[in-house]
Amino acid sequence: MTGTDERRGDLVARPGGGAGGGGAPPAVWSRDFALFFTARAVARLGDTMSPVALAAGLLEHGYGVGAVGLAMAAKAAAFAGLVVFGGVVADRFSTRRLMIGADLVRLLVQSVAAGLFLTGHVVLWQICAIGFVNGVAGAVFQPGVASTVPRLARDIQGANGAVRIAESAAQLIGPATAGLLVAFASPGAVIAVDAATFGISALCLLLLRLRPLRGCPRATRPGVSAFVADLTEGWREFRARSWLWGVIAVWGVFMITVWGPTVPLVATQVVQHDGPRAYGLVNSALGAGTVVGGLIALRLRPHRMLRAGALALFAFVGLPATVGAGLGVPAMAAGAVVAGAGMSFWSVMWATTVQTQVPSDVLNRVHAYGVAGSLAMMPVGQALAGPASTALGAGHVLLLAALFSLLVSTALLITPPIRNLPRADTPPPAG
Repeated sequence: MTGTDERRGDLVARPGGGAGGGGAPPAVWSRDFALFFTARAVARLGDTMSPVALAAGLLEHGYGVGAVGLAMAAKAAAFAGLVVFGGVVADRFSTRRLMIGADLVRLLVQSVAAGLFLTGHVVLWQICAIGFVNGVAGAVFQPGVASTVPRLARDIQGANGAVRIAESAAQLIGPATAGLLVAFASPGAVIAVDAATFGISALCLLLLRLRPLRGCPRATRPGVSAFVADLTEGWREFRARSWLWGVIAVWGVFMITVWGPTVPLVATQVVQHDGPRAYGLVNSALGAGTVVGGLIALRLRPHRMLRAGALALFAFVGLPATVGAGLGVPAMAAGAVVAGAGMSFWSVMWATTVQTQVPSDVLNRVHAYGVAGSLAMMPVGQALAGPASTALGAGHVLLLAALFSLLVSTALLITPPIRNLPRADTPPPAG
């Protein structure tokens, strides 16, 4: 298959797809979906191991907490700043080849990072540069995930649920595995394992045979002006869907008031009052909850997907409320399970809605705008967590986060374009 043929394959008709609400959904599992599932699970496992190894390695070589934060921020900043441009690139070229290329780049740079740690030649600016390149590769890779799922399974919701379970299981296993490997081997060895996961992901993606999507091939023009035009078209398509930008606007509030402060404050509160083992238990409970939410999303087929997801999101209150109220470890773990399940179910409903409501030829760009909008406010919430906890106390800030989590879910439910959006099980054709 030539590059032109594969690009055309992104936009040709895709048969099948179950109707929402009636009859048994089509089967999810196939050879190609199993390959994609493996690629996502293995890569996610490496992603969750890498921060543990990076922090341990930098501290081991005499750097402080600020250096660890800087190294991690380099990757996050590159990803958040460039993912929109990655969406344009993904809509112009073969998404599969771009994803394979991004994996190979990360295989290379993580191998270099592993070599630096294993040989003891660790220089902070080099580690930050590697993190930045990783972030750029991630920004190219991530938009293609949205358009790949509909090409692998006619049951798009079931496919998203299965992938969510794989990623959640990796999130549950990865940090603990990394901790053991750091203790018995070295941080460099863990980063080498992370590099290998990208190689496995690239191999799985290389073996994929992707089902085409329906619609006519979109002509791509060279030049900067055409790139800007594609970027503008993606923004126009994003703005044209009130349910889409409405969710992202509400999600920005969620990131500032709930997710941003909850993550660091839960960690500090639980570790300070109950010890690191208790925090590990709460974190594992959150991961177990996300697996449960993914399993539920495999079974439930709501006609109003965003409405059902918003109702499930009310469950997230369990995490900040139990920790903020200073309840015992069993209660906090139970709250984390409930919160993880609600968040996971919402994530599957949201991903499936975007993939089935947005035309295939602009899906990667629209998805990228959504990712960028979702992530933009998270650092603000994290930055405000410290001053707010100093002024009000960490427990009170977490209780406020619990209140805002209820308000955010309510805002999603009372917004008519979000609440009333009907289910679609196949993507609309390309324009």
